[in-house]
Amino acid sequence: MQIYIEKNNAAALGIKYRALTEKVVKAVLDFEGCPFEAEVNVLLTDDSGIKELNKEFRGIDRPTDVLSFPCVEWNSPSCFSSLKPGDGAIFNLETGELMLGDIVISTEKVISQAQMYGHKVRREYAFLIAHSMLHLLGYDHEAEDERLLMEEKQNKVLNALNITR
Repeated sequence: MQIYIEKNNAAALGIKYRALTEKVVKAVLDFEGCPFEAEVNVLLTDDSGIKELNKEFRGIDRPTDVLSFPCVEWNSPSCFSSLKPGDGAIFNLETGELMLGDIVISTEKVISQAQMYGHKVRREYAFLIAHSMLHLLGYDHEAEDERLLMEEKQNKVLNALNITR
């Protein structure tokens, strides 16, 4: 598993974010039964940086907490059987890893939302990684049943890691 993390004007979180990112990414992949080694890119930025991306890619001119940019077009969420190893569009031909996509997180939002929800920065960061990983695996929350399913999966992963509110 390769996780590439880049920081661009990101506020200091005061946590071991690299280790936590790896722990949560691995837990989500295990929970979803991913049979492949995977590759994920994470960009930690500020509200201004994520606002620009949100406007460019979603047409929404305001900062958000997290953005997900999946590489895989899923037939259905976490349907790994439809993926063909060696497909250079979604597998890194050098490493053989499944390229899941990019996660962008506003560290300013991590800090403010942790305060707003009354839990630790570590928990908020882990939640956003889990949430975004599920998006990279094809889940969405446009409909109520989808939202409830994502929420259930996020909670199960975080509870299994003992990362609670």
